[in-house]
Amino acid sequence: MDSEVLALAKNLIGRESVTPNDAGCQQLMADYLRNCGFDIESMVFHDTTNMWARRNKQGPLFCFAGHTDVVPSGKLEHWHTPPFEPTVIDGMLYGRGAADMKGSLAAMLVATKRFVAKHPEHKGSIAFLITSDEEGPFINGTVKVVETLEARNEKIDWCLVGEPSSTDKVGDIIKNGRRGSLTGSLTVHGIQGHVAYPHLAKNPIHLAAPALAELAHTRWDEGNQYFPPTSFQVANIAAGTGAPNVVPGELEVQFNFRFCTESHAHVLKVRTQEILDRHNLEYDLNWILNGEPFLTGEGKLLTATQDAILAVTGYPTDPQTSGGTSDGRFIAPTGAQVVELGPCNATIHKVNECVAVDDLDTLADIYEQLLENLLC
Repeated sequence: MDSEVLALAKNLIGRESVTPNDAGCQQLMADYLRNCGFDIESMVFHDTTNMWARRNKQGPLFCFAGHTDVVPSGKLEHWHTPPFEPTVIDGMLYGRGAADMKGSLAAMLVATKRFVAKHPEHKGSIAFLITSDEEGPFINGTVKVVETLEARNEKIDWCLVGEPSSTDKVGDIIKNGRRGSLTGSLTVHGIQGHVAYPHLAKNPIHLAAPALAELAHTRWDEGNQYFPPTSFQVANIAAGTGAPNVVPGELEVQFNFRFCTESHAHVLKVRTQEILDRHNLEYDLNWILNGEPFLTGEGKLLTATQDAILAVTGYPTDPQTSGGTSDGRFIAPTGAQVVELGPCNATIHKVNECVAVDDLDTLADIYEQLLENLLC
């Protein structure tokens, strides 16, 4: 017989909740949490479904944060089993979202149910902040819920995001911060012409190449004990008409900074534009700030999480800030302490995404112990 965690994970995976569709996942979670004494608030912003569930009104407030949406499955013929038909093979649960992050959601629910049953009069409050917009444009999801909470002065003290943080075994890595992400879309203007008459044209590729080389080799900062140095990477580049005898009139470049707490988005923008101007380029440049860096240093949440992992698994955990971004970037600026802890991430966004069934049960035990550490 399936454990309660596995049964819930299967139920969630079986719902085809490709961004921004929720496919009834949050209703399933809401029904489960109501039975644990939670008040449920649905927040729908345009195409995105969000859920704010809270048990008790007093502080401190601990929040589980996560998402019900998943990335597309890709080519079905590459999957061993249908991506939205959860299947257990040799102790591994296969299905889209198994690791990112419906397995975590199931573990959160079961951990909360067990904790509330043991401690119905626990101190503080427990909440769930769940969105269907994490894998998409992140416009109408967690950021909008946080804005709503802030407007009514409802403050999260501690937040655990269930992103798949682990590497080799569940709980070996937790994320206590993330780098910021800043994207630039650059258009360099030239003059289109015939390649045989270059003196009558102005090739934007040739003009931009030295500037791009300088940007790529610039040392933006030195990083610190928590973060590596800020990095600059060209993600997309395009020019030309497709004909071999035409000098292009424009060059389009998209690049990204992953920046640490030693740098600021405004400074990166200014320094980038200084380099482009120094190379006498004619250009347009548009910016999108995907998220500021955040860090949860030594404090009650980080200590409680490390202690919970050690108590359940018997091994210590390593706090890191590597990887991409998460919705923690929207929660941390409110003053909340934020950590990320979930299953192993080796198969996330891949075909045949999977998670170890035993890891889901272990994760539920860790989450329950964390609640014990913070609210008892």
